[in-house]
Amino acid sequence: MQYRLDVKTGNKLSVLGFGCMRFPKNLGKIDMRKTEDMVLRAIETGVNYFDTAWVYGGSEEVLGTILEKNKLREKVYIATKLPVVYLKGREDFDKYFNQTLERLRTDYIDYYLMHMLTDMDLWEKLKKWGIVEWIAEKKRQGKIRQIGFSYHGNLNEFLKIIDDYPWELCQIQYNYSDENFQAGVTGLRKAAEKMPVIIMEPLLGGKLANGLPKAAVEIFKEAKPELTPAGWGLNWVWNQKEAAVVLSGMSDIVQLEENLRLAEDAKPEMLSGADRETYRKVLDVFNASYKIHCTGCNYCMPCPKGVNISGCFAAYNTSYSMGFMVGMQQFATSTALTSDKWSSPGLCVKCGKCEGHCPQHLPIIKNLGLVRRRLEPFWFRAVEGIVRALLGRKKVRKEA
Repeated sequence: MQYRLDVKTGNKLSVLGFGCMRFPKNLGKIDMRKTEDMVLRAIETGVNYFDTAWVYGGSEEVLGTILEKNKLREKVYIATKLPVVYLKGREDFDKYFNQTLERLRTDYIDYYLMHMLTDMDLWEKLKKWGIVEWIAEKKRQGKIRQIGFSYHGNLNEFLKIIDDYPWELCQIQYNYSDENFQAGVTGLRKAAEKMPVIIMEPLLGGKLANGLPKAAVEIFKEAKPELTPAGWGLNWVWNQKEAAVVLSGMSDIVQLEENLRLAEDAKPEMLSGADRETYRKVLDVFNASYKIHCTGCNYCMPCPKGVNISGCFAAYNTSYSMGFMVGMQQFATSTALTSDKWSSPGLCVKCGKCEGHCPQHLPIIKNLGLVRRRLEPFWFRAVEGIVRALLGRKKVRKEA
């Protein structure tokens, strides 16, 4: 395992961080046995940075249980987050923080982040509620070791936020398809002058690992047959010395083992000129087929009307990257066409709740319209209507 120095504390942070949002699941719940095996294996091989959040359903509880059971709390750095979007006033700071401590079975947090700051106005609102004084008190008590924020907004607002307060780390989205998205490379370099920068979504929610067009995969394979698309994605970020920790939301032991192998050789300036040309060629293919930059984080969910938003977007992108019929098949599955609980984009009533929670600031309502026009053409809607009618009759007969 390679490590990079947190210049604020002297902590040596593993270049591979364990993103805990995508722990393995079984029947919709986090699989404790598989997750424990992965966490123990990661720590055994040198991973010491674990990133979770109050809003990652069950994640804090599971991580805390595993660390307590195996007496590993002092072996790792825990990063978790205050759910800014749910705050209504100063009284909520302690409410959520205390719940986090209880869930994680600890009395302190190594790296505590304001979750999903989007602009200076939001940070100013928190300051008016007394967040600066609250942080100072928690640090005095030893309950917060280092303070930071995760960011989803434009570059200008990011630069204002990092200059406004003596932050001790920040977390940004960054990958080879998003070099100039949100904080981007400029924000990365500016922030790294002041603090460690943690990278999230290095594989764009897995899209750069298993969602690439076939032509892009072939370009990678021709350049280095031994390296997977995931490896290419992680290496691109590790190549930059400003990236202190690269988070990977690993959901099975195979992904973990691959990432551990890659992290053994993760060094700045590791890419050659030929490597850079390979990324350029892949991006040309990727950008032509990847229409909606949804990472599948599901912060937009649940939809009040039951639309499977991220599933719709994934199918839409697949219809361009892997062919229309493949996309249609994925769309029919992800919207549960044959179920009495379908989740078609046609159910959208344009309430806008989803857009208020999207960290990518996607025009979700508009994009659902694009999905419907492409994947629910008139003939599909006719078939859909027949299926719905048949399902309705079967349901009536069953209830009778």
